[in-house]
Amino acid sequence: MKLAQIASKLGVRLENGSPGTEITGVAAIDSAGPGEITFVANPKYAAAAKTTKAAAVIVAEDFPAIPAAMLRSKNPYLTFAQALAIFHPPVKYPAGVHPTAVIHASARIGEGAHVGAYAVIDENVQIGRNAVLLAHVVVYPGVRIGDDFFAHAHAVVRENCRLGNNVLLQNGVVIGGDGFGFAKDAAGSWHKIPQPQPVVIGDDVEIQANSCIDRASVGETRIGRGTKIDNLVQVGHGSHIGEDSLLASQVGLAGSTEIGNKVILTGQVGVVGHCKVGDGTIVTPQSGVAGDVEAGVIVSGSPAVDHKLWLKYSALLSKLPEMAKALRARKG
Repeated sequence: MKLAQIASKLGVRLENGSPGTEITGVAAIDSAGPGEITFVANPKYAAAAKTTKAAAVIVAEDFPAIPAAMLRSKNPYLTFAQALAIFHPPVKYPAGVHPTAVIHASARIGEGAHVGAYAVIDENVQIGRNAVLLAHVVVYPGVRIGDDFFAHAHAVVRENCRLGNNVLLQNGVVIGGDGFGFAKDAAGSWHKIPQPQPVVIGDDVEIQANSCIDRASVGETRIGRGTKIDNLVQVGHGSHIGEDSLLASQVGLAGSTEIGNKVILTGQVGVVGHCKVGDGTIVTPQSGVAGDVEAGVIVSGSPAVDHKLWLKYSALLSKLPEMAKALRARKG
């Protein structure tokens, strides 16, 4: 594909390059060669842009001129993602049902569906148009799913859960597994609390491999529109996550947690049950949230505090032994 064609598809401005240059793919800035496109979104790679062998570099509108052709964009990272999609479109699965799939007679599936080997769709399930269920996907009774559903191998949607349009489940996701609820009797034995309530997932949600979204005993577990959940995330029973939030790998939410809109929980963040995290908040890696967090702040540490305060804590940590020694000497 010609460079000018790509610029047109991406809606960006070509500068300092030949429109007829043939582009064959995309690559990282340090490995891209002639015929490939790369990008700069992080300032620390600005120097590499001057020496890259790439045919063209996607850069910001105000990025300084470099020898290579430039595709100027208001959002270089997003534009690079769109360029990747041009050269690596998603696999298309033809409509049809594999002969080993098991579909209950009462299930209703919209036109254009692909149902793979050994998939199971139980009674009274409703799935919209253009669904893709790959091998060994299981959909329990009473589930409702919108259009353009995509479930990779071994994903499971438990009974009566409700999913919106354009929901993507990666391998091994479990939607609606039982919440972790047990009551102790006088002898100290644990008795299971039934977890009958469904998980409700909005449109345009992606949940990545081996993450679990638990159902609740009362109320519903809810995932808002546009939220993206990384691998190995645990969302406890009755939790609510707002719209367009990001939960990175190994995040854990205890039961009845409330996460606002456009919140970012980075890797290995834990949130205690019944806590509220306000809209637009960022929680940095390995932090533990033990109380409510107001909207629009950055918090760090365990228990999580304002990020700037946590930086001061961290700067003092290495000095604590010396300070303790001095304190003991003064007391002596």
